[in-house]
Amino acid sequence: MQRHVLKAIAAGLALWGLVSVHAQQIPGSRFGVVEGFWFPERTCELGVGWERIIFDWSQHQPTGPDDWNTLNVDDRWLKAASLCGREVVALLKNTPAWATDGIPMAGVPRGLTLPIDDPTNYWAAFVYRTVDYYASRGVTRFIIWNEPDIEAGTYGHEFSGDLEDYFQLLKVAYLAAKRANPAARIHLAGTTYWHDVNEGRAPYFERLLDRILADPDAAANDFYFDVMSLHLYFRTETVIRIVNEMRDNLRRHGMDKAIWINEMNAPPTADPNWPVVRPQYPLDLEQQGAFLVQAAALALTVDVERMAAYKLYDQMLPEGAESFGLLTPGSAVPRPAFDAWRFVVERLSDVVQARYGSTGTLDVVHLTHERGLQSWVFWARRDQPTCVRVTTAHNKAYLFDYRGGFQILDATDGDYRLLLPPARCNANDGCFIGGVPFTLLLPPGEATATELTPLCDATLRDVNWINQ
Repeated sequence: MQRHVLKAIAAGLALWGLVSVHAQQIPGSRFGVVEGFWFPERTCELGVGWERIIFDWSQHQPTGPDDWNTLNVDDRWLKAASLCGREVVALLKNTPAWATDGIPMAGVPRGLTLPIDDPTNYWAAFVYRTVDYYASRGVTRFIIWNEPDIEAGTYGHEFSGDLEDYFQLLKVAYLAAKRANPAARIHLAGTTYWHDVNEGRAPYFERLLDRILADPDAAANDFYFDVMSLHLYFRTETVIRIVNEMRDNLRRHGMDKAIWINEMNAPPTADPNWPVVRPQYPLDLEQQGAFLVQAAALALTVDVERMAAYKLYDQMLPEGAESFGLLTPGSAVPRPAFDAWRFVVERLSDVVQARYGSTGTLDVVHLTHERGLQSWVFWARRDQPTCVRVTTAHNKAYLFDYRGGFQILDATDGDYRLLLPPARCNANDGCFIGGVPFTLLLPPGEATATELTPLCDATLRDVNWINQ
């Protein structure tokens, strides 16, 4: 097999009608980023179709219910997003001190059980005013709080109420928002999943669905939400399992809702420009980029409607703290993950069908695009290199690395063989991220993938297709 590396991307380059990657103008509505407003030009480079921004109640109304300070969501951020074709999704959270008897920011709002038109139901009044005000600015989606499953005394705690309090917070927000703008869409708070599972409890979202279903008016109000949310980090292998568990719970409760992954990333600890003092998982910049490509491809196979990388940039991060950004803290220089997410947006936004398969040592995602083109995303699942053979009638293909660099491959009799690097594993965490992924882009038509073991000899191992 001969490989011809492209030294530059020529204007007008075409293969089966495919234009140059950098010339494509495919809307990235499926893929988003958290807080892209810090560097709007960089966010436009990504091409994402949506952005999550915190709409902080305590800053909108810092001293009382008559305040209305919108500088914390600058109109320039909203205009920049609109000009770049990016929808803004609002995250509503943080109780002002005057509106709670509990801890400021995390406390349960006072008057939460009062009718939504009672002015002393401060949360209802804030939601109504926010939804009404931002409707003309193009904001119609609202996430109700963040990670209420993290209990007090635990790092990341943001809501001091119990599940009953969160249910009331959600119900009031839904009713107030729909009254202000019937086109508004309400999203459940993203949850961590693992805080409950590690303690042997049923996941928060499952218990919340039970509580919603027990409300006699829930069904008449579409169960008080439009979108289920999730946060997924570090372990590629959990994407399919957790999303499927979430969807099964929705179906058991008689609810047909879209699922979004609001936050997705594997923050690097081995960044030479930003060493982390207390790493949770030891991983480097390459693994962060590999995770984003793998997780996005897997999420497509379980019909996740939208997903976002968390986040563009870590603003005012203390030295040595865990850094999630696609840009390096301080310098804002793009990390490899920035290129990886841009590649996901450019190459996967038009996917119409996806399926996942595995041999146990090789993971495969097969994607069908709107124009019938097909992408095969491969990565090694264990700490051994693996070889994949793709057989097709076509003798030319594009091979992309995880950052979007590519080669044109020539093949004899449609036989492509790719040697995939191993995953980096350790005794404590196992192989939590697969090896560096590669994507083979082919024209429409019949194609098969098999693993060759060991490495690229003639022994075949068939792919077991899990999501048909």
